[in-house]
Formats: sequence, structure tokens, C-alpha cells
Amino acid sequence: MDCKIRVMVETDRACVLEMMRVFYASPAVLSNGSEEIFNKDIDACVSQCPYAEGFMIQGDGEVQGYAMIARGFSTEFGKPCIWVEDLYIRQKYRGMGIGSRFFEYIEERYPGVILRLEVEEENTRAVKVYKKSGFEVLPYMEMKKEV
Repeated sequence: MDCKIRVMVETDRACVLEMMRVFYASPAVLSNGSEEIFNKDIDACVSQCPYAEGFMIQGDGEVQGYAMIARGFSTEFGKPCIWVEDLYIRQKYRGMGIGSRFFEYIEERYPGVILRLEVEEENTRAVKVYKKSGFEVLPYMEMKKEV
């Protein structure tokens, strides 16, 4: 299975939007998102935004998926932190090691960071991939407030 990961560019927008619509309508994500938010996310990923970066996963002449990360710093762990915000693999490419390959790529690109992500507990397939890639379950809830 050929699998290459590259940085997202503006010409990827239509393809990423299509995948985001599927991903955010699935049980893997709590919120449904919106076209406005999806476009803002892509804008951040393809611009010089210091906080977000997007990636395209490709192989065998086709787009297999996409990912988006957010960069920050974790005072809890005392080091830079990469949040894996979105990791979407198209259905026909699941179970082929692409998720694991993406984590290897991020670890090579950002050595010495803490990697964090959220996953729905019911998404057992994703949980298995994340655990296989070395992620551990943290025993606390996350909270948010929009201002």
C-alpha cells in the first residue's frame, strides 16, 4: 500500500471539504461543524497561521484521507504539544495502517512533543489504532467555553 503524507495546500480545499462533511456527520465527532467552520479550518491550515497545519494522505493516485493538527504548549507536561484535531481516513482505506503511518510522520516532523487527541469511546477501531501508536487514556474530562 502506497501512502504519502504532504502538507495541505489551497487546491486541496474541495477535496478536504468533502471529507470533512462525511467525518463531521459521523458518530466519530460530537459536533456537526458547519461550512463556515470547515472553511476557517482549511484557511488556517493553508495559510501562515502559527497554530494550525493540515496534511493530505495520498497513495495509489488517490486521496486516502486528511488530518489537521493544532500546535501549542502544555504546561502540564512542560513541552510543546501537538493536538491531532482531525484524522480522517476514507472508508475503503481503513485498516491498512494509514493512521499508524500518520502518527509516525508527525513524530518524525515534531520530535520531543507531547501528542494529544480526543476520541469517542465508542469508536473502538480508532481507539485501537491510537493505543497501538502509544497513546494512553487520560482519566479526566475536557471542558470548553466559547467567548
